[in-house]
Amino acid sequence: MKSATPLVVDLTGRLAVAVGGGPVSARRVRGFVDEGALVRVVAPWVCEDLLDLVHEGLVEWHARDYAGPADLEGAWLVHTATGDRQTDTAVAADAEASRTWCVDASDAAATRVSVAARADVTTPAGRLTVATYAAGDPTLATTARDGVVRALATGGLDLRRGRRSPASDGRSGWVALVGGGPGVDGLLTARGHELLASADVVVVDRLAPRGVVDRLPAGVRVVDVGKTPGHHPVPQSRINDILVEEASRGLGVVRLKGGDSYVLGRGGEERQACEAGGIRVEVVPGVTSAVAVPAAAGIPVTHRGVARGFTVVTGHDDVPTLPTGGDHTLVLLMGVTRLRRTAELLQAHGRSGTCPVAVVERGFAPDQRTTLGTLATIAGLAEQRGVQAPAVVVVGDVVRLAPGWRPGSR
Repeated sequence: MKSATPLVVDLTGRLAVAVGGGPVSARRVRGFVDEGALVRVVAPWVCEDLLDLVHEGLVEWHARDYAGPADLEGAWLVHTATGDRQTDTAVAADAEASRTWCVDASDAAATRVSVAARADVTTPAGRLTVATYAAGDPTLATTARDGVVRALATGGLDLRRGRRSPASDGRSGWVALVGGGPGVDGLLTARGHELLASADVVVVDRLAPRGVVDRLPAGVRVVDVGKTPGHHPVPQSRINDILVEEASRGLGVVRLKGGDSYVLGRGGEERQACEAGGIRVEVVPGVTSAVAVPAAAGIPVTHRGVARGFTVVTGHDDVPTLPTGGDHTLVLLMGVTRLRRTAELLQAHGRSGTCPVAVVERGFAPDQRTTLGTLATIAGLAEQRGVQAPAVVVVGDVVRLAPGWRPGSR
């Protein structure tokens, strides 16, 4: 196997010449442009992707055949992919004579320079470039690159910074508000995994996906601020302070909670606190339990011919006046404790006592359980069955679509 020395080359403001106007050239030219290079294309014709770059003024096009060494004058890097072996060989030889590195895309085994299979991953510390090279075998290089990217996207690799910036650097510390979904690892987004792999501190809620937390590297500090109904050992104001304090020390902080931080999750308050403290914040949406947990129980919150819209409200407070028809679904989060009061208010506001209701406990967990009833019966059924939080309450005709629907069924 040919030995090689991988290098990172800064092409900003430097001339790169591409000979050939086909899709292979287009891919490389786009990369050169993205890196800030000045690009000259020499080809009698160009494909649509290259023509777009020409029209945007990003590429200089010499619409003719390759004419010799003068076409390479001033170039720091040359790429040839004409499809004509004789021309590509001539370009490579002219570049060699002028001591200019040349990528000969027509001959992966003989080229003096190769473009690695590449992907960019955005981390809080900046862009991370993954590049793989397998001499003369681009398919193998691509396979290896994709494997590394998958490991990054699932949190399989530790992305914490190896070199620390001073805490005084305004960009050294950061906070990410990550919605963890309804508690199962598989519903955490790829971006959420990437940020967790970059974090020094993870501040978690009770309903955050604990399997993900358990797999964090040993050096990551986990701060548990979990709340249970009626018991808030760490008040929200203190949680806000923790985020700001840790990030101000130059650390990367992930605030991981169940569901979506912006759906009755107080994420807006946490973002405001961080921004007031001069901390940069990223918000990563999560799969909200308001939609996901009913779906896990076989209940869509909207359905053609049954329900055209839905409203999500907190069950901690008296429900406001809402549309009363069964074709408008009501989803209650944190609604178990006040379920009886809520059912009474909904009927007082005009909903029928026969309106279907489902209470879905522990969505997606192995012991998930659904209690079905009506507004007139659901509170009593829930008390008989010992329904407990976490649970999502669904009110409306869509509940009739639940498997085994029958008022009072278990």
